[in-house]
Amino acid sequence: GRLLAAVGDCAVCHTAPGGATNAGGLAMQTPFGTLYSSNITPDVKTGIGAWSYPAFERAMRDGIGRDGRNLYPAFPYTAFRNINEADMQALYAYLMSQAPVSQAPTPNALKFPFNIRPLMAGWNALNLRRAEMTPQPERGEQWNRGNYLVNGLGHCAACHSPRNLLGAEKGGKAFLAGGRVDGWEAPALTGLSKAPTPWTEEQLFSYLSTGYSDAHGVAAGPMGPVVSELSKLPKADIRAMAVYLASLNGEAVAQVQGVAAAAVPNPNGRRVFEGACKACHADGVGPKLFGVSPSLASNTNVHSDQPDNLIKVILQGISAPATKDLGYMPGFKDSLSTAQVADLVAYLRGQFAPNAPGWEGLEQTVAHLRAN
Repeated sequence: GRLLAAVGDCAVCHTAPGGATNAGGLAMQTPFGTLYSSNITPDVKTGIGAWSYPAFERAMRDGIGRDGRNLYPAFPYTAFRNINEADMQALYAYLMSQAPVSQAPTPNALKFPFNIRPLMAGWNALNLRRAEMTPQPERGEQWNRGNYLVNGLGHCAACHSPRNLLGAEKGGKAFLAGGRVDGWEAPALTGLSKAPTPWTEEQLFSYLSTGYSDAHGVAAGPMGPVVSELSKLPKADIRAMAVYLASLNGEAVAQVQGVAAAAVPNPNGRRVFEGACKACHADGVGPKLFGVSPSLASNTNVHSDQPDNLIKVILQGISAPATKDLGYMPGFKDSLSTAQVADLVAYLRGQFAPNAPGWEGLEQTVAHLRAN
């Protein structure tokens, strides 16, 4: 049960900054307003201490709480319904064995009409898949285990698949084709990825185990805590997830980007880079001062269609790395001006992704992200 809770990132979503583990209160920004995670400690009055196993299972599979109210699909019961019975019981037993914390839920702040919970019954009728996940014998045991973890408790599609106007995950060719969560881009995990090199099984295994791949970069933003939890799993489970995810690139066709005209590197951005960044990001020729020394030429964020992730990492840094061996990155929101960050981002794009089109409106984007 403890390991299953790690796969499901229970504590990641149900723990507010500085709060008690699993006591809820984490704010989640959605297009429909702000949702706050619930208390899932076994406190009888404010948590799930009074929940029977059938009530817990109904919430996990059907999105209906103990009081009969519909839950919102920010709680990914659309994926959790794929958990097998033994794992569901183990997860329930683990959560019920934890220390109860008395913490009343924070009221949601959803826009009308999304704050009317009974409407979720109609949403479920449209979007809740009724068929359970079945093994595919032709794929092999390892692939099926990865499929079960990724599309069940792991609920990767909750962040990495785009959503329609009603907030439901898109399927088909859009499955794991990239999404957004709390202002961060969750990149595509399929052949639609903008990464300069396709993800391989070994790179995925390294990234999910440690939070770092030398061909793609470091886990940052919401992915950092996810990897922290995944790193607790048996290596066989991480390998299974990597095998499954790598198979999604099997039919990928390399996307050839148009070669942009050679641009003169932004001189102001270059000066900022050499003064603030180059010591750690020297692409293999510099010392490893604070852990790993990631290459920016292979960094997925530098090659993305949107600059948001790169800007947010520069502003916020990485104060709590996914695993202890990665080291930290300082944030520069208090030491670099908006114009300096915009120049730096323009330089990084032109220097390390020269065949990609330049990002427009960088100063406005930096100002917006800094304000938020």
